[in-house]
Amino acid sequence: MEIAFFKKTLLLFFSLFFSLVTFQIQAQDTSETKPEIGTTQKIGDVILFALPAATLGTSFIIGDEKGAWQFTKSLLLTVGVTYGLKYSINKQRPDMSNDNAFPSGHTSTVFHSAGYVHRRYGFKYALPSYALAGFTAASRIDSNKHDILDVIAGAAIGLGSNLIFTTEYQQEHMELTYSNFKGNHMVGFKFKF
Repeated sequence: MEIAFFKKTLLLFFSLFFSLVTFQIQAQDTSETKPEIGTTQKIGDVILFALPAATLGTSFIIGDEKGAWQFTKSLLLTVGVTYGLKYSINKQRPDMSNDNAFPSGHTSTVFHSAGYVHRRYGFKYALPSYALAGFTAASRIDSNKHDILDVIAGAAIGLGSNLIFTTEYQQEHMELTYSNFKGNHMVGFKFKF
C-alpha cells in the first residue's frame, strides 16, 4: 500500500516538476531581448528546483507520506494560480523581455516550499528554507525580471496555498501520556525507535 502511494506521489511530483519546467521555459522566453544572466539569477534558478525537491525528498525520507501528498496538492494549487495570473494579467517585465511578470513564479514556488516546512514541521526547521526563498525573491528583482509587487504576490500565493492543504505533522513515534489511578497522578513520555 505504502509503495503504491509512494509511486503515485512520485509520479505526480515528477509530472508536476516537468510541467513546471515547461511553463518556466514559456514564461521566461527571452527571444525578444537576450539579457545577460548573472550569478545571482543562476543561483535563484537552481534554488527554484532544489528547494521543492529537497523538501519533498525530506518528507519521504522521514516517512511522512501524508505530508508529501499535502505538499504536492498545495504545489499544484500554487503553480495553477501563479500561471493563471501570469497568462491573464500580462504585465510587462522590467527588462522588457516578455509580459509574464505578475506574479513571480520563482518566488511562489520557493515560498510554497518554505511555507510547507514551516506549517508542517515548525518555524525553526523552516528558517533555512525562508532564507533561500528570500534570496530567490531578491535574485528576481536583481536580475530585473520582477519588481517588488510581483515578488510579494508570488510569496503570498506560495504561502497561502499551504493554509489550505498543509496540516501540522503528528509525530507518531512520540507520545505524552497522563494517568490518574486512585488519586495517584502520572505523566509519561513514550518514544518509539
